[in-house]
Amino acid sequence: MKHFTNMTAILLLLTMILTLCTGCGDTRTATPPTSEEAFCKITDATGREVVLTKKPERIAVTSASFLEPLHEVGGTVVGRPDSKTIMPDYAKDAAGIGQVYEIDTEKLLACRPDLVIINKGMNEKLLGLLEESNISAIVLGTKTYADVKDELLTFARITGNDAKGQQIIDDMDAQINATAAKIPADKKRVAILHGTAQGLSVQLPGSIAGNVVAMLGFENVAQGMTAMEKNPDAAPYSLETLAAQNPEIIFVTSMGKIEDIKANMEQMVAENPAWQAIPAVKNGKMFYLPQDLFLLSPGIHYPEAVTTVAQLVYPEIFP
Repeated sequence: MKHFTNMTAILLLLTMILTLCTGCGDTRTATPPTSEEAFCKITDATGREVVLTKKPERIAVTSASFLEPLHEVGGTVVGRPDSKTIMPDYAKDAAGIGQVYEIDTEKLLACRPDLVIINKGMNEKLLGLLEESNISAIVLGTKTYADVKDELLTFARITGNDAKGQQIIDDMDAQINATAAKIPADKKRVAILHGTAQGLSVQLPGSIAGNVVAMLGFENVAQGMTAMEKNPDAAPYSLETLAAQNPEIIFVTSMGKIEDIKANMEQMVAENPAWQAIPAVKNGKMFYLPQDLFLLSPGIHYPEAVTTVAQLVYPEIFP
Protein backbone atom coordinates (compact mmCIF):
# COMPACT_ATOMS: atom_id res chain seq x y z
CA MET A 1 0.00 0.00 0.00
CA LYS A 2 2.85 2.31 0.88
CA HIS A 3 4.51 1.43 -2.46
CA PHE A 4 1.30 2.33 -4.32
CA THR A 5 1.09 5.65 -2.50
CA ASN A 6 4.66 6.50 -3.45
CA MET A 7 3.98 5.69 -7.12
CA THR A 8 0.88 7.88 -7.07
CA ALA A 9 2.87 10.78 -5.67
CA ILE A 10 5.55 10.34 -8.33
CA LEU A 11 2.94 10.32 -11.12
CA LEU A 12 1.33 13.47 -9.75
CA LEU A 13 4.72 15.21 -9.61
CA LEU A 14 5.50 14.24 -13.21
CA THR A 15 2.12 15.55 -14.32
CA MET A 16 2.77 18.92 -12.64
CA ILE A 17 6.22 19.18 -14.27
CA LEU A 18 4.81 18.43 -17.73
CA THR A 19 2.09 21.03 -17.21
CA LEU A 20 4.62 23.66 -16.22
CA CYS A 21 6.82 22.86 -19.21
CA THR A 22 3.85 23.12 -21.55
CA GLY A 23 3.05 26.50 -20.05
CA CYS A 24 6.64 27.65 -20.60
CA GLY A 25 6.41 26.63 -24.24
CA ASP A 26 3.27 28.72 -24.67
CA THR A 27 4.98 31.75 -23.10
CA ARG A 28 7.88 31.57 -25.59
CA THR A 29 5.48 31.38 -28.51
CA ALA A 30 3.60 34.46 -27.35
CA THR A 31 6.75 36.58 -26.85
CA PRO A 32 6.86 39.44 -29.39
CA PRO A 33 9.64 39.14 -32.00
CA THR A 34 12.90 40.80 -31.03
CA SER A 35 14.29 43.81 -32.89
CA GLU A 36 16.80 41.48 -34.54
CA GLU A 37 13.92 39.65 -36.18
CA ALA A 38 11.80 42.48 -37.49
CA PHE A 39 12.69 46.16 -37.47
CA CYS A 40 12.47 46.88 -41.17
CA LYS A 41 12.74 45.16 -44.57
CA ILE A 42 13.42 47.34 -47.60
CA THR A 43 13.68 46.48 -51.29
CA ASP A 44 16.11 48.99 -52.76
CA ALA A 45 16.49 50.39 -56.29
CA THR A 46 18.56 47.39 -57.40
CA GLY A 47 15.98 44.87 -56.21
CA ARG A 48 18.05 43.85 -53.18
CA GLU A 49 16.07 43.05 -50.04
CA VAL A 50 17.81 44.71 -47.11
CA VAL A 51 16.87 43.65 -43.59
CA LEU A 52 17.61 46.19 -40.86
CA THR A 53 17.72 44.50 -37.48
CA LYS A 54 17.36 47.78 -35.59
CA LYS A 55 16.69 51.46 -36.20
CA PRO A 56 19.85 52.93 -37.77
CA GLU A 57 21.69 55.29 -35.47
CA ARG A 58 24.74 56.15 -37.58
CA ILE A 59 23.77 56.87 -41.21
CA ALA A 60 26.20 57.87 -43.95
CA VAL A 61 25.11 59.02 -47.41
CA THR A 62 27.10 59.11 -50.65
CA SER A 63 25.04 61.90 -52.26
CA ALA A 64 24.19 65.37 -50.97
CA SER A 65 20.79 64.91 -52.62
CA PHE A 66 19.83 62.56 -49.78
CA LEU A 67 20.48 65.09 -47.03
CA GLU A 68 17.35 67.26 -47.20
CA PRO A 69 14.70 64.53 -47.61
CA LEU A 70 16.33 62.50 -44.84
CA HIS A 71 16.41 65.56 -42.57
CA GLU A 72 12.74 66.30 -43.30
CA VAL A 73 11.68 62.96 -41.80
CA GLY A 74 13.91 63.32 -38.74
CA GLY A 75 17.10 61.62 -39.90
CA THR A 76 20.67 62.75 -39.19
CA VAL A 77 23.95 61.69 -40.78
CA VAL A 78 27.43 61.00 -39.45
CA GLY A 79 29.01 61.03 -42.91
CA ARG A 80 28.27 62.82 -46.18
CA PRO A 81 30.16 63.67 -49.39
CA ASP A 82 32.17 66.84 -49.75
CA SER A 83 30.32 69.32 -51.92
CA LYS A 84 31.01 72.60 -53.71
CA THR A 85 27.43 73.64 -53.10
CA ILE A 86 26.34 75.24 -49.82
CA MET A 87 26.14 72.60 -47.11
CA PRO A 88 23.02 72.91 -44.90
CA ASP A 89 23.62 73.66 -41.23
CA TYR A 90 22.21 70.30 -40.12
CA ALA A 91 24.91 68.43 -42.11
CA LYS A 92 27.93 70.71 -41.63
CA ASP A 93 29.25 68.83 -38.60
CA ALA A 94 29.03 65.43 -40.29
CA ALA A 95 32.33 63.97 -41.50
CA GLY A 96 33.26 64.46 -45.15
CA ILE A 97 33.82 61.18 -47.02
CA GLY A 98 35.26 62.49 -50.29
CA GLN A 99 33.74 63.59 -53.56
CA VAL A 100 30.49 62.01 -54.71
CA TYR A 101 32.22 60.41 -57.73
CA GLU A 102 35.13 59.15 -55.62
CA ILE A 103 34.11 58.24 -52.09
CA ASP A 104 37.06 57.79 -49.73
CA THR A 105 36.44 54.34 -48.25
CA GLU A 106 38.77 54.91 -45.28
CA LYS A 107 36.87 58.05 -44.29
CA LEU A 108 33.56 56.28 -44.83
CA LEU A 109 34.49 53.36 -42.56
CA ALA A 110 35.95 55.77 -39.99
CA CYS A 111 32.42 57.15 -39.50
CA ARG A 112 31.44 53.72 -38.09
CA PRO A 113 28.09 53.77 -39.93
CA ASP A 114 25.44 51.14 -39.30
CA LEU A 115 23.75 52.11 -42.58
CA VAL A 116 25.10 53.61 -45.81
CA ILE A 117 22.70 55.05 -48.38
CA ILE A 118 24.16 54.76 -51.87
CA ASN A 119 23.33 56.74 -55.00
CA LYS A 120 22.19 54.42 -57.80
CA GLY A 121 24.39 54.44 -60.88
CA MET A 122 27.30 56.03 -59.05
CA ASN A 123 28.47 54.25 -55.91
CA GLU A 124 27.36 50.61 -56.15
CA LYS A 125 31.02 49.56 -56.18
CA LEU A 126 31.01 50.17 -52.41
CA LEU A 127 28.57 47.33 -51.78
CA GLY A 128 31.23 44.61 -51.62
CA LEU A 129 33.32 46.47 -49.06
CA LEU A 130 30.30 47.27 -46.91
CA GLU A 131 29.12 43.67 -46.98
CA GLU A 132 32.58 42.47 -45.91
CA SER A 133 32.46 45.02 -43.07
CA ASN A 134 28.97 43.88 -41.98
CA ILE A 135 27.52 47.32 -42.69
CA SER A 136 24.01 47.54 -44.13
CA ALA A 137 23.60 49.45 -47.39
CA ILE A 138 20.60 50.66 -49.38
CA VAL A 139 20.84 51.78 -53.02
CA LEU A 140 18.36 54.50 -54.03
CA GLY A 141 17.67 56.44 -57.23
CA THR A 142 17.41 60.24 -57.19
CA LYS A 143 16.48 61.32 -60.71
CA THR A 144 12.80 60.77 -61.40
CA TYR A 145 9.87 61.93 -59.31
CA ALA A 146 9.07 58.27 -58.61
CA ASP A 147 12.65 57.88 -57.32
CA VAL A 148 12.17 60.81 -54.94
CA LYS A 149 8.91 59.44 -53.58
CA ASP A 150 10.41 55.98 -53.03
CA GLU A 151 13.40 57.63 -51.36
CA LEU A 152 11.16 59.59 -48.99
CA LEU A 153 9.12 56.53 -48.04
CA THR A 154 12.33 54.59 -47.37
CA PHE A 155 13.78 57.36 -45.21
CA ALA A 156 10.50 57.64 -43.33
CA ARG A 157 10.57 53.91 -42.58
CA ILE A 158 14.15 53.83 -41.33
CA THR A 159 13.56 56.87 -39.11
CA GLY A 160 10.19 55.60 -37.87
CA ASN A 161 8.37 58.64 -39.26
CA ASP A 162 6.08 57.15 -41.92
CA ALA A 163 3.32 59.71 -41.49
CA LYS A 164 5.65 62.65 -42.13
CA GLY A 165 7.03 61.04 -45.29
CA GLN A 166 3.54 60.48 -46.69
CA GLN A 167 2.52 64.03 -45.81
CA ILE A 168 5.44 65.46 -47.81
CA ILE A 169 4.55 63.26 -50.78
CA ASP A 170 0.88 64.28 -50.64
CA ASP A 171 1.89 67.96 -50.59
CA MET A 172 4.22 67.51 -53.59
CA ASP A 173 1.57 65.62 -55.55
CA ALA A 174 -0.96 68.38 -54.91
CA GLN A 175 1.42 71.12 -56.11
CA ILE A 176 2.45 69.22 -59.25
CA ASN A 177 -1.13 68.28 -60.14
CA ALA A 178 -2.23 71.91 -59.72
CA THR A 179 0.49 73.04 -62.16
CA ALA A 180 -0.20 70.29 -64.70
CA ALA A 181 -3.93 71.06 -64.63
CA LYS A 182 -3.28 74.53 -66.05
CA ILE A 183 -1.27 73.29 -69.05
CA PRO A 184 -3.15 73.56 -72.39
CA ALA A 185 -4.04 70.31 -74.11
CA ASP A 186 -1.78 70.93 -77.13
CA LYS A 187 1.32 68.76 -76.77
CA LYS A 188 4.53 70.71 -77.20
CA ARG A 189 7.38 68.93 -78.97
CA VAL A 190 10.51 69.53 -76.91
CA ALA A 191 14.19 68.61 -77.09
CA ILE A 192 16.51 68.66 -74.09
CA LEU A 193 20.21 69.23 -74.70
CA HIS A 194 22.92 68.77 -72.10
CA GLY A 195 26.08 70.82 -72.49
CA THR A 196 29.53 70.02 -71.11
CA ALA A 197 33.07 71.04 -71.99
CA GLN A 198 33.19 67.93 -74.22
CA GLY A 199 30.09 68.91 -76.22
CA LEU A 200 26.36 68.21 -76.34
CA SER A 201 24.18 65.19 -75.65
CA VAL A 202 20.42 64.67 -75.80
CA GLN A 203 18.47 63.98 -72.61
CA LEU A 204 16.11 61.00 -72.61
CA PRO A 205 12.89 60.60 -70.56
CA GLY A 206 14.82 59.04 -67.65
CA SER A 207 16.72 62.27 -66.98
CA ILE A 208 15.48 64.86 -64.51
CA ALA A 209 14.41 67.31 -67.24
CA GLY A 210 12.98 64.45 -69.30
CA ASN A 211 10.89 63.36 -66.35
CA VAL A 212 9.60 66.89 -65.74
CA VAL A 213 8.51 67.53 -69.33
CA ALA A 214 6.69 64.19 -69.33
CA MET A 215 4.84 65.16 -66.14
CA LEU A 216 3.59 68.27 -67.95
CA GLY A 217 2.38 66.24 -70.92
CA PHE A 218 5.01 67.47 -73.39
CA GLU A 219 6.47 65.20 -76.07
CA ASN A 220 10.20 64.55 -75.77
CA VAL A 221 11.44 64.18 -79.37
CA ALA A 222 14.28 61.96 -78.10
CA GLN A 223 11.81 59.27 -76.97
CA GLY A 224 13.05 55.94 -78.36
CA MET A 225 16.59 57.09 -79.19
CA THR A 226 19.42 54.69 -78.31
CA ALA A 227 21.09 55.64 -75.04
CA MET A 228 24.81 56.07 -74.60
CA GLU A 229 26.64 53.03 -73.25
CA LYS A 230 27.79 54.79 -70.08
CA ASN A 231 24.77 57.05 -69.62
CA PRO A 232 21.31 55.45 -69.86
CA ASP A 233 19.63 58.86 -69.59
CA ALA A 234 21.29 60.46 -72.63
CA ALA A 235 21.73 59.86 -76.35
CA PRO A 236 24.40 61.16 -78.76
CA TYR A 237 23.75 64.63 -80.17
CA SER A 238 23.38 65.18 -83.91
CA LEU A 239 22.25 68.47 -85.48
CA GLU A 240 20.84 66.62 -88.46
CA THR A 241 18.72 64.42 -86.17
CA LEU A 242 17.63 67.40 -84.11
CA ALA A 243 16.54 69.30 -87.23
CA ALA A 244 14.57 66.26 -88.44
CA GLN A 245 12.84 65.98 -85.05
CA ASN A 246 11.64 69.57 -85.48
CA PRO A 247 11.20 70.57 -81.80
CA GLU A 248 9.07 73.59 -80.93
CA ILE A 249 11.02 74.14 -77.70
CA ILE A 250 14.61 73.40 -76.71
CA PHE A 251 15.71 73.17 -73.08
CA VAL A 252 19.39 73.25 -72.20
CA THR A 253 20.99 71.87 -69.04
CA SER A 254 24.66 72.30 -68.22
CA MET A 255 27.46 71.08 -65.96
CA GLY A 256 29.36 74.33 -66.30
CA LYS A 257 28.49 77.95 -65.75
CA ILE A 258 25.18 78.66 -67.43
CA GLU A 259 26.55 81.96 -68.80
CA ASP A 260 29.38 80.13 -70.59
CA ILE A 261 27.11 77.46 -71.99
CA LYS A 262 24.64 80.09 -73.19
CA ALA A 263 27.40 82.04 -74.95
CA ASN A 264 28.73 78.89 -76.61
CA MET A 265 25.25 77.79 -77.71
CA GLU A 266 24.43 81.22 -79.17
CA GLN A 267 27.71 81.24 -81.09
CA MET A 268 27.10 77.72 -82.42
CA VAL A 269 23.58 78.64 -83.52
CA ALA A 270 24.76 81.84 -85.22
CA GLU A 271 27.52 80.06 -87.14
CA ASN A 272 25.41 77.19 -88.54
CA PRO A 273 22.39 78.03 -90.74
CA ALA A 274 20.91 74.57 -90.11
CA TRP A 275 19.94 75.72 -86.62
CA GLN A 276 17.87 78.59 -88.01
CA ALA A 277 15.33 76.24 -89.58
CA ILE A 278 14.45 74.59 -86.25
CA PRO A 279 11.16 76.07 -84.95
CA ALA A 280 12.44 76.42 -81.38
CA VAL A 281 15.39 78.55 -82.56
CA LYS A 282 13.40 80.49 -85.15
CA ASN A 283 10.78 81.46 -82.56
CA GLY A 284 13.16 82.19 -79.69
CA LYS A 285 12.07 79.19 -77.64
CA MET A 286 15.46 77.98 -76.38
CA PHE A 287 15.51 77.99 -72.57
CA TYR A 288 18.32 77.35 -70.07
CA LEU A 289 17.40 75.38 -66.97
CA PRO A 290 18.93 76.03 -63.51
CA GLN A 291 21.49 73.54 -62.29
CA ASP A 292 20.14 73.22 -58.76
CA LEU A 293 16.87 71.78 -60.07
CA PHE A 294 17.89 69.95 -63.25
CA LEU A 295 21.51 68.86 -62.91
CA LEU A 296 21.39 67.71 -59.30
CA SER A 297 18.26 65.98 -58.08
CA PRO A 298 15.62 68.52 -57.03
CA GLY A 299 14.49 66.09 -54.33
CA ILE A 300 11.52 67.48 -52.43
CA HIS A 301 11.72 70.56 -54.68
CA TYR A 302 10.37 68.60 -57.67
CA PRO A 303 7.22 70.77 -57.70
CA GLU A 304 9.49 73.81 -58.15
CA ALA A 305 11.23 72.15 -61.11
CA VAL A 306 7.84 71.42 -62.72
CA THR A 307 6.69 75.02 -62.19
CA THR A 308 9.98 76.38 -63.63
CA VAL A 309 9.43 74.56 -66.93
CA ALA A 310 5.75 75.54 -67.04
CA GLN A 311 6.64 79.22 -66.51
CA LEU A 312 9.21 79.17 -69.34
CA VAL A 313 6.76 77.66 -71.82
CA TYR A 314 3.60 79.49 -70.68
CA PRO A 315 4.63 82.78 -69.03
CA GLU A 316 1.13 84.12 -69.63
CA ILE A 317 -0.35 81.34 -67.45
CA PHE A 318 2.43 81.17 -64.86
CA PRO A 319 3.62 84.74 -64.33
